[in-house]
Amino acid sequence: MVCDVRDPVAVKALLTAVKRRFHRLDILINNAGIAHPTQNVDKLPFESWLEVIDTNLNSLFLVTQAALPLMSRGSAIINNLSLAAKRVFAGSSAYNASKHGALGFTNTLREELRSKEIRVIALVAGATDTEIWDTLWPKAPREKMMSPATIAVAVVNGLKLPPDSTMEELVILPTAGTL
Repeated sequence: MVCDVRDPVAVKALLTAVKRRFHRLDILINNAGIAHPTQNVDKLPFESWLEVIDTNLNSLFLVTQAALPLMSRGSAIINNLSLAAKRVFAGSSAYNASKHGALGFTNTLREELRSKEIRVIALVAGATDTEIWDTLWPKAPREKMMSPATIAVAVVNGLKLPPDSTMEELVILPTAGTL
């Protein structure tokens, strides 16, 4: 089902459909994300700022809030944040701000859901070969990046932990290090 995760009406329709079909939600992966072309703050259009914040941060809130009634003990939420949640990159102010905010939201959510035994994992991945680089850095050395499959394996392994444990933060970097 297609869903604009920035639109509260679309998000509600998506989660209503999930409830109708499955009655519950065991794993939520918040994975929507965009970037803006590299531009310093003084040149970044406000519209670009808003689009990045809405997609990368506000959508986390909207989708998570709508999904929580379908989640119970043993469920998990994985928020795909990016290394930009912990570091800053010049020319990426909206992206950096959205990812730092998303980490704060993720950490708060984890504490709020701890008593319900719902795992909340912050996925902090370094350079991964996805389409976002077409915007961020078109000539990036993609051969030095991780594949999306590598990230998926790490997330699945984190979800396989025994019920008496959790992985709060999964930091995964390419062997080449930071690009």
